Amino acid sequence: MSVLVVDQLSFGWSPDTLLFENLSFSLGHERVGLLGENGAGKSTLIKLLVGELSPSRSHMSRPEKLLYLPQLASPATSIARALGIDGKLAALRRLEAGDGDEANYALIGNDWDIEDLARRVLDDLAVPERKWSDPLSTLSGGQAMRVRLARATLEQPDLLILDEPTNDLDAAGLDHLYELVATWKTALLVVSHDRTLLSKVDRILELSTLGLKSYGGPYAFYRDAKSTELQAAERRLSDAEKQLKTARRDAQERKERDARRSRQGKRSKAGSLPKMVVDGMKRRAQATAGRTQRLAEREIMTAKSDVEAARDDVAIQRSITFDIPSSGLPAKKRVLDVEGLTVRYENTRAPVLQDVCLQLVGPVRLAVSGSNGAGKSTLLKAISGLIPIERGSVRIGVDRHAYLRQDLLDLDPDARLLDYFQSCNPEQRPNEARAALARFGFRNLAAECPIGHLSGGERLRASLAATLMSAEPPQLLILDEPTNHMDLDSIETLERALTAYDGALIVTSHDRYFLDAIGIDEEIQL
Repeated sequence: MSVLVVDQLSFGWSPDTLLFENLSFSLGHERVGLLGENGAGKSTLIKLLVGELSPSRSHMSRPEKLLYLPQLASPATSIARALGIDGKLAALRRLEAGDGDEANYALIGNDWDIEDLARRVLDDLAVPERKWSDPLSTLSGGQAMRVRLARATLEQPDLLILDEPTNDLDAAGLDHLYELVATWKTALLVVSHDRTLLSKVDRILELSTLGLKSYGGPYAFYRDAKSTELQAAERRLSDAEKQLKTARRDAQERKERDARRSRQGKRSKAGSLPKMVVDGMKRRAQATAGRTQRLAEREIMTAKSDVEAARDDVAIQRSITFDIPSSGLPAKKRVLDVEGLTVRYENTRAPVLQDVCLQLVGPVRLAVSGSNGAGKSTLLKAISGLIPIERGSVRIGVDRHAYLRQDLLDLDPDARLLDYFQSCNPEQRPNEARAALARFGFRNLAAECPIGHLSGGERLRASLAATLMSAEPPQLLILDEPTNHMDLDSIETLERALTAYDGALIVTSHDRYFLDAIGIDEEIQL
């Protein structure tokens, strides 16, 4: 039985620009992942499904018990409201105060133990105890997300819709989310780039400019299907190129054959026929040659069009490849020495980091792990010299290092991407800069885009392009949660870039799939 039915959905931000046209799909009692590039309209589609936006045209049937958890919640939202129990708790308090209004009983229903139940759920999620009226801002980002996920356990809706639920979750929070998805019994639609999470769904919907396409399995099935599509697209391109070559050869052969016939006709009939007859034969021959030429041109144009379409299809399916200059880091070079590092923020009694010691030698790949609030980002910033340290020392033993955080607030939003790249690499000519950006997915007019128009993931890719495609890339690269808010294509682009990089790497990430893909050598736990 279908829980959600969408038929012929169309939507655009203006009458002239449609984002979706005639999308149709349904969801039953199944777990479905929704994928698509940044900007494809995933969050917009979700808002249409839950009624926050109105489609231009559609027939839609949705369940009454629908719970939607967007990417972000206001930090001022109370914990009770985030759990969806604020109304019931208020009714309980009024009854305790002697207000016997029937409306209070109706609001509570059968949930007389809702307060104890909510507390048990939060305890299971290791959310520290707070007052129900306290805002989410009193919790860490990961703890706040756990509170919001707890609402799904309390409400058990017929349809649960999650938009990028893994953002800000630490390892323990991710484990709970994975368990929630793996054991969900009703309908679930989740927008995510987390491949571990996507391995637990029943099928995947991919949203693109071509519409919505369903793949009947989890992430591994989806990747295999995409690989098969690439192979088919490459075969179509090869066939189209052969057809174009054949059309050009046939056209040349017809042209040469007509020319031979014309020369033979002139020789055989010269002087033996009246001029009027010869002129008529000439006109007919020219008309025949013209028709032949036009036919050949149409065949060639059709073949060219097929080649271009096949090339576009291959470009969509094919992964970006990298040829990154070597950092020149020697295998036994002492890259980093951290001794007795202690960091304390203002107005805090306990230090965030205390007596941390760390050494890196050669092109090692180090992951810094730990729960939310353990000090991972603080450690990276202290190593990079971005925050003061209370005690200890940090010595970077290489000449070139780079720290890239995903928000990249120091980039000029009005600067063109191409200008930004060349400001970082003034020795590269415009054509070289364009080629470098194209390797990171910024082709043609995308290189002209203002940085302020780029998503967080695109900014990180742009900064990686400017950093790694330098004539002398950094010998130490430091990345803080680089995959947050990235789509899958961008994550895989990042993975290929880091795999091709031969310097030392320090990275924080809760994405185990990502860490395995880039070949982490060592890991420290804070």
